[in-house]
Amino acid sequence: MLNERLNWRYATKKMDPSKVVAQDKLDRILEAVRLAPTSSGLQPFEVIVVKNAEVRAKLRDAAYGQSQITDGSAVLVFAAWDNYTEARIDDVVAMNEAQRGESDALTAYFTNLKSNYVGRDAEINFEHAARQAYIGLGLAVTAAAFEEVDATPMEGFDPAKFDEILGLSLRGLKSVAVVAIGYRDADGDWLAGATKVRRPMDQFVTLVE
Repeated sequence: MLNERLNWRYATKKMDPSKVVAQDKLDRILEAVRLAPTSSGLQPFEVIVVKNAEVRAKLRDAAYGQSQITDGSAVLVFAAWDNYTEARIDDVVAMNEAQRGESDALTAYFTNLKSNYVGRDAEINFEHAARQAYIGLGLAVTAAAFEEVDATPMEGFDPAKFDEILGLSLRGLKSVAVVAIGYRDADGDWLAGATKVRRPMDQFVTLVE
């Protein structure tokens, strides 16, 4: 079933603006992202869900005119922490303690984590957080396929402009990737119905026994 849905999906190039993704479907896609694995369970990114037409028009301009931004139902902007700080890690510790109870092992683990992350170059920390965001993006695309919703992952945009439009810098976030959510316009999409092209397994996977 999973592989069937992944074979069905593709990076939709033209979406039908008359078709709206139901909120319950969008909620399930976002829940899959929330449950994504991240390094040390830090979840060092957030998802900004943009439905507002005026804001999406601005984002489209900052995404080199890609129509999926405005023709889909919503835009998911994956924004990573700009740095790891003691306060951010302490918030994760507090959440763990509230849900699992206090633990010496937990305290020791995150104390060691802070000694490794806090004080490290901010750009290195941001790049690490951005890689975690991509795990969530992968699950968003997969969950959308299960919901029979089209999803177009994008890196072709100006992150600085996205950050400005969405006020991300004030929140200590930087946009790293975008997923447009909607339904394909099969008649207007040149890629609709095309055979999925991937390398054969023997050229893609190396088995070490």
